[in-house]
Amino acid sequence: MRIFLTGATGYIGAAALDALVRAGHDVTALVRNNEKAARVAARGGHPVVGTLADPSSFQAAAEAQDGYVHAAFDRASDRGPQTERATLEALIAAAQRPRTAGPAAPPKRFIIYTSGIWVLGRAPEPIAEDARPNPIALSAFRPAHETLVLGAAGDHLRTIVVRPGIVYGGGRGIVSDLFKAAANGLVRVVGDGNNRWPLIYDRDLGELYARLAANNDASGIYHANDEGDERVNDLVAAIAPYVPVRPDVRHVPIEEARAKMGPYADALALDQVVRSPRARALGWAPTLHSVSGNAARLLEEWRAHRG
Repeated sequence: MRIFLTGATGYIGAAALDALVRAGHDVTALVRNNEKAARVAARGGHPVVGTLADPSSFQAAAEAQDGYVHAAFDRASDRGPQTERATLEALIAAAQRPRTAGPAAPPKRFIIYTSGIWVLGRAPEPIAEDARPNPIALSAFRPAHETLVLGAAGDHLRTIVVRPGIVYGGGRGIVSDLFKAAANGLVRVVGDGNNRWPLIYDRDLGELYARLAANNDASGIYHANDEGDERVNDLVAAIAPYVPVRPDVRHVPIEEARAKMGPYADALALDQVVRSPRARALGWAPTLHSVSGNAARLLEEWRAHRG
């Protein structure tokens, strides 16, 4: 299948690219420059240089595809949400173009929008895909974008929203920030650290994208997390034995953290217990179920990526 991917050099998009290529799909990936194009080509994708802010830069490439995975977000500009909406509108228009007959054409085109687990807000009791959004400030724009994508479904288009948990693995992401802080000897935890993070291994998340692309009946909202319900304090304690010097741990009051980090502080302090029954009903199952139980392995991954 021919698939158009945004964010292919980002944390989530790179995992999606690898999984889609492994599954045998022909992936065209939007990148910002030639350096990123070379990275995509080395991983088996076909790069197209353009920007999210200028849909005309990728319109022609998008109109040649059978499926669309949007895994990018422009964090360099304060217009990130507006840029994302314009990108989604352009991808939906490409996905809804008239169909032409052909033996290789799938029964339906598809579009997958990467939202996030923070759109659910505080969730101290288990919460699944049927829960109503209650986003924190950082994710306040996402429910409208989810609705935009899901509302575009039709006879020849299936629409999907993926809400990944906090991604771990490799050398990037929030958990990698914990590895870095521990290796440097000081870990700052926002709040009391008893909050639970929904977590997902990057390769397992990529496999969910590939499964959703291949399943002609897949549509709607899918959560992606390992359901380990691990507390931040447990993550820090599990990492500590594997760094050269046991790190000091400082718990930063939420008000102090907000003053330094803005609304991101509330995301790090969020307590969430999330379930993924719709994703598991597809036959998807995470291969890793715990950061704490795999801390040594994950720390080695992080070191290898840093090297």
